[in-house]
Amino acid sequence: MKIKVTEEIWKEGNMYVSFCPELDIASCGKSIEESKKNLKEVISINFEECRKMGTLNQLLQDAGFTEEVNDVLLSRKELVSFSPLEVGI
Repeated sequence: MKIKVTEEIWKEGNMYVSFCPELDIASCGKSIEESKKNLKEVISINFEECRKMGTLNQLLQDAGFTEEVNDVLLSRKELVSFSPLEVGI
């Protein structure tokens, strides 16, 4: 089974930070590709450790993953827009 999550990437200094809001997990890298790869690795390690402790199903339920379509676990909410927004102060 696979899981569909959101990946946010932004630049901080000379590093790229990647973040998965559904799981509240972050990683980084020297390039966008490296930060993506590192985030996938951290998520996989987190799932593996939760599986060992018997808490993976609870983690997924708490994060809102309740629907399965074509062997892919989906969150009950879907990101439809993500962009910088300027607001006057």
